[in-house]
Amino acid sequence: MSKVKLYIARHGKTMFNTIGRAQGWSDSPLTPFGEEGIRELGVGLKAAGISFKAAYSSDSGRTIQTMDIILREAGLETIPYKRDKRIREWCFGSLDGGYDGELFYGVLPRTDAFQGKELHEVTYPELAQGILDVDTAGWAESWEVLRKRIIEGFTAIAENLERSGGGNAIVVSHGMTIATFAWLIDPSVEHPSLDNGSVTVVAYENGKFTLEALGDMTYRQVGREIIEKENGKK
Repeated sequence: MSKVKLYIARHGKTMFNTIGRAQGWSDSPLTPFGEEGIRELGVGLKAAGISFKAAYSSDSGRTIQTMDIILREAGLETIPYKRDKRIREWCFGSLDGGYDGELFYGVLPRTDAFQGKELHEVTYPELAQGILDVDTAGWAESWEVLRKRIIEGFTAIAENLERSGGGNAIVVSHGMTIATFAWLIDPSVEHPSLDNGSVTVVAYENGKFTLEALGDMTYRQVGREIIEKENGKK
């Protein structure tokens, strides 16, 4: 079978990220700082010389905006690009758009799933149940629905590549979705901290995912150095 690799970037820093709001299925655009960070990522990916065959993002505005910058800066504007709502962020239901502090340190710790535990001790299934318990709108997803859509979304991308002879795809998704996917592959990495513009690399072969890198910031760092050198020459 052909080897497949997904380079999964977290979207650039947004207005909501900056002011500490839970984005979920709600959305806000990248800030100028966020755009510059993704410009660094695109330049860094180009410098790495990785051959990308296809591009995928969620259907959220912030991932689409991020992908547009990556494709432009990496010189990849001619590769096929598709959007898949299955790799969206977690849905926080009626708490979408609320402040992170209120959600994670105010409301959720009062749920049964959180009893006697610090936030970092709560598993993803427990976190999903907690969100479900406090969502008054009925929009939040059960753990089973959430797990299924994340696995199906990334598997569909990998299988599409495999059918076309293998290769690499650049994928833009969301912090908690990428972290959940990484944990489903390797349960030792629960609650990793993934910065905006970081890259998580996942290989797919013989129907199985392998985690190769988690939250790698070196592409951005290399891109920043290249941009700074170019600016210094002007």
